[in-house]
Amino acid sequence: MIQGIFDSHSHYDDDAFDIDRDELLCSLPAKGVKGVITAGSDLDTSKKCLDLAFRYPFVFAAVGVHPHEVAEAPEDYLKQVKKLAGLPKVVSIGEIGLDYHYDFSPRPLQQERFAQQLELARELDLPVIIHDREAHADTLELLKKYRPKGVVHCFSGSVELMQETVKLGMYIGLGGAVTFKNARHPVNVAREVPIDRLLLETDCPYMAPVPYRGKRCDSSMIATTANRIAEIRQCDVQELVNIACQNTLQLFNIPKEALMA
Repeated sequence: MIQGIFDSHSHYDDDAFDIDRDELLCSLPAKGVKGVITAGSDLDTSKKCLDLAFRYPFVFAAVGVHPHEVAEAPEDYLKQVKKLAGLPKVVSIGEIGLDYHYDFSPRPLQQERFAQQLELARELDLPVIIHDREAHADTLELLKKYRPKGVVHCFSGSVELMQETVKLGMYIGLGGAVTFKNARHPVNVAREVPIDRLLLETDCPYMAPVPYRGKRCDSSMIATTANRIAEIRQCDVQELVNIACQNTLQLFNIPKEALMA
């Protein structure tokens, strides 16, 4: 069994886990999972993520407002995010970014709130977890402007975009999409991304890898994703997982002692 898995992006606050959240989280260490970052999408879910981080020693929280939710955020949302970010076990501002696929929030407002949260992360010296869906050019422009440390999670761009992103010092998050039948960009990126810039993630309960498509995803399924990436890269899967874990610890400034043994 693969050991030392660190899930760098999850959503254990999601309603999909209401029926067995505690049981599932308690089971993860026995399945090789050493650490989990669970990311908020608005103020309420950020608080739920924090509650989980306080209850489980291997769980850490990211707080922020997702592009889907920025139109509903209160006027003082940034002040509230800042207050949450100062609490123990918060390791990132996220999930923040741009989403031009659904456009649940107006694009100018998405850009404004993304920029505000990038500024906050810089002020607090915290990394960011970035959502970029069909907004590659505008996302890259803001990354070049603010130069945050962080990760573009569930990376969906080309190898060329990955290279531009890595040049800025960012990390690349890869998950279940690398196993999908028609995946092209994720597979190519998995092959070419520098190993010291790779993070493994689930985005659970979403993005379950093959052969679990259509089922609720959880952090233990990273083993399947890692096996596929190791196959693509022609490398040892345990070594890949170990390096990705170390990358996660380094980016989010998490001490090894905080992980499950």
